[in-house]
Amino acid sequence: MLYLLTKAAISGVLIAVASEVARRWPGWGALIASLPLVSILGMMWLWRDTRDPVRMASHAEATFWFVLPSLPMFLLVPWLIRRGVAFWPALLAGCVLTVAMYVVTAALLSRLARL
Repeated sequence: MLYLLTKAAISGVLIAVASEVARRWPGWGALIASLPLVSILGMMWLWRDTRDPVRMASHAEATFWFVLPSLPMFLLVPWLIRRGVAFWPALLAGCVLTVAMYVVTAALLSRLARL
């Protein structure tokens, strides 16, 4: 249980740091948020828990493929906000787009795996 709380605390601190920095310097906050810190932490926790190189390689590769469909959200949300859409509906639209892109990506990867 202590290990789980430690993982959650370290991961949460990174998110808090990014949001606090972004309040003062949006560009620097975006840089911190864009770093693959969550992915790196996830890989570190997975490696510590399993020491399984096959699982780690699979996880890292899957992370790459699922980062790509999330990127359009970061274009859609500011585009909607700049056109007068409120933050929450813009964020919801970005999340819906991301889920749709995840579904498309998963379908494409599934088809490629069968080839």
